[in-house]
Amino acid sequence: MFSFRRVALLLALGLPAAHFALAQDSTPSSSSSSQQGQAQQPPASDQGTVSVQGRIKARREARRAAAIKDTYSHLYEMQLGMGYMRFTPGKDLQRTTFYAWNVDFTRFYSDRLGVTLNARGNYGTTFVGVNHPYNVTKPSISMYNFMGGPQYRFYMQPKFAISGRATAGLAYGHFSGDTNGFGSTTLGMWPDGNTFAASVEVMGEYNVSPDLALRLAPEYFFTGFGSEFQGSRGFTGGFVYRFGKQ
Repeated sequence: MFSFRRVALLLALGLPAAHFALAQDSTPSSSSSSQQGQAQQPPASDQGTVSVQGRIKARREARRAAAIKDTYSHLYEMQLGMGYMRFTPGKDLQRTTFYAWNVDFTRFYSDRLGVTLNARGNYGTTFVGVNHPYNVTKPSISMYNFMGGPQYRFYMQPKFAISGRATAGLAYGHFSGDTNGFGSTTLGMWPDGNTFAASVEVMGEYNVSPDLALRLAPEYFFTGFGSEFQGSRGFTGGFVYRFGKQ
């Protein structure tokens, strides 16, 4: 009888203790799971920062695209400027320096592709050597060019652009005007007359405003005076004015 009462007493005391122990074991586990879930979620402040940065970037890209469209969506473009070129005035003569006025007019069919008409006048003084019979040493010479061809913008930014252009047409050389009537061929220069002209240019532009830019364009220039081939190097530069909308 005593043993039965003792066992019952132990069971009565042990059941609450076991229940309390199980409750203690389950509480840390659920708390740990909750903490891990919170750790996996980024803080609300970080999400807000990322969202704000995304909106700022999107607005910046939209402004950049609008500036590019505003600058390069003009229908027409005109350049007024000058030119510099090293030209060979005769087969056996040294190169002379040509200084030029230069006018371009371009009609665009998209923001990148256009067709250009170009006119320029080149003027210089060449050394033909010491010739006592003629007494002409440094005659003035000139050349006039009229060309046309495609122009294409390869790279466009709100403040600058890089383009390429290839033109071809007519060159008129006037080499005998300062020879005292002896003629250009007598002094070793090319004969007066017409020949082909061609030019290949790479143009860099800096935009002062959407309508106005500064341009510098290194070029290779080709002519065929005297049935010979002349390859000249130089550059053109000047102010570019854009107008009209596509």
